[in-house]
Amino acid sequence: MAIATSVLWLALLIVAVVAAAGVCLQIFLSWRESWWPGLILPGIFFLHSLLLLFNLSASGGAGELALAALGTFCMGNLPTLLFLAPYLICRRRWSRKRQRERMDIQDL
Repeated sequence: MAIATSVLWLALLIVAVVAAAGVCLQIFLSWRESWWPGLILPGIFFLHSLLLLFNLSASGGAGELALAALGTFCMGNLPTLLFLAPYLICRRRWSRKRQRERMDIQDL
């Protein structure tokens, strides 16, 4: 039992490190001058959520299938939102920084 617990903690630590590295990569890509590199990771995870949605098996009625599809789509897009939030924050800050530079140039 103790070995299973330690393996579980190790797996959780690895997932946390990979997620942190992904967020750092997303922040790096979002600070680029061009707008599109910051949308690469959210786009990949959005396509992954669509893949999850298309892999649903049709069991039960139409209502159950629609509810399962909605739940799968919402849960599948959590990483998309996780990577889209730093993009929006960084792009807003980058835009403000650029506006300040333009104002400084105009003031001269």
